[in-house]
Amino acid sequence: VQLQASGGGLVQAGGSLSLSCAASGRIISRQVMGWYRQAPGEQRELVATITSGGTPNYADSVNGRFTINRHNGKNTVYLQMESLKPEDTAVYYCRAYLSGSASTYNFWGQGTQVTVSS
Repeated sequence: VQLQASGGGLVQAGGSLSLSCAASGRIISRQVMGWYRQAPGEQRELVATITSGGTPNYADSVNGRFTINRHNGKNTVYLQMESLKPEDTAVYYCRAYLSGSASTYNFWGQGTQVTVSS
């Protein structure tokens, strides 16, 4: 499975950005898709995930500001980011995986930079 992320860029605090990530290859339809981020010197952290049935899960730090959606027919996940803060600055990675027990079905995109200026 290959994940191709797009979007991101530079925005002022309070602004908005959107990300998208398209999956291709030997996709399992029940895959969970999500976004993670990693700031310099920090560990990678969860931003939001969404199940194949459309159930979202958000990190507390973005809940109410970010919205995750997916289009199963296009195997694409989207992240709409509103009211951005400088602390949202990071490289954002998309992920596709199967929940539950350990699985080799676990794929990451290449990352896209989001920079929020104060």
